[in-house]
Amino acid sequence: MILAMVTAATLHGGVRIEKVFGPETPTGRYKHPAAITELANGDLYLAWYGGDGEYKPGTAVWGSRMASGKWSEPVKLAQDPFHSVGNPVVWQAPDGVVWLWYVIRPGATWSSSRIAMKISKDGAQTWSDASVLSFEEGTMVRGKPIVLANGDYFLPVWKETGVDTEVVGADTASFFMRYDPKAKSWSESTRIHARLGALQPAVAQIDASNLITYCRRGGGYGPKTEGYIVRSESHDGGKTWTAGVETAFPNPNAAVDLLRLANGHLVLVHNDSMHDRTPLTVAISTDRGATYPTRANIAVGKHDYAYPYAIQTRDGKIHLVFTSDGRSIINHAVFEESDIR
Repeated sequence: MILAMVTAATLHGGVRIEKVFGPETPTGRYKHPAAITELANGDLYLAWYGGDGEYKPGTAVWGSRMASGKWSEPVKLAQDPFHSVGNPVVWQAPDGVVWLWYVIRPGATWSSSRIAMKISKDGAQTWSDASVLSFEEGTMVRGKPIVLANGDYFLPVWKETGVDTEVVGADTASFFMRYDPKAKSWSESTRIHARLGALQPAVAQIDASNLITYCRRGGGYGPKTEGYIVRSESHDGGKTWTAGVETAFPNPNAAVDLLRLANGHLVLVHNDSMHDRTPLTVAISTDRGATYPTRANIAVGKHDYAYPYAIQTRDGKIHLVFTSDGRSIINHAVFEESDIR
């Protein structure tokens, strides 16, 4: 099934896609990537970083709330007076605290980044001062956290290497930071290495012991006949991880996302191409990630649909945000598993 991409709210086979913010929004033309969470009161909250460009100075993290079916005017959530910022992840924890993670980039490439964070205790109305989660050079966030079976929070991170803006180093490695909400302490998993590098992990817990993650490959951005989504597994609740292996899913050096639905099915969102960030494809597994026989293209065309970020809200609907058109538009798709299946 192919679902055409549109820039205004519409319906295609049950999938509703709308343009949320475009280059006309006064947060800068650049908007990339976007993250979304459902708040306790039912509002949706969107975060992204924007400015004049990916490597331009003065970028900031912005937020917007959907209440009563309408997105609010963007508000600035984080900005560093000396360095660029990027890649926000926004998430409300089970205790009601809303977390905002993002990266600060003091150098010329993302391999100089560190991870910062803020919290909100009033439903993303106001935010704390910034704190540093990771001082390790090259550490970054992009994917949503999950709550593990034992109640710990599990945040996907990676350490990026390389000094070229167009090439990700082959020793780039993914890992996870675990937060114990009772002890208020952080710890790290082992690291996932792969042939071309493994970055931007997206994770799902299958059961109390077993988790899987899919990672973006490293390397460059030119046309390739090799380079696929990387998969790794944990069999001890996320503490240690297997070496990254390449799957059959093509990956044009672009972000992927993974979502475990309430019924246990898995949703994998990726660009089904070796060369381009189009189409944007949703694949569904009903056998714990062994196979993904059901697939649909959510967005097709020449508009580089990238950085998917998916959640399932309490009503069972899947909300997917992604950017397009030279990273200048944030799009929001809403659908149910049956619309893909």
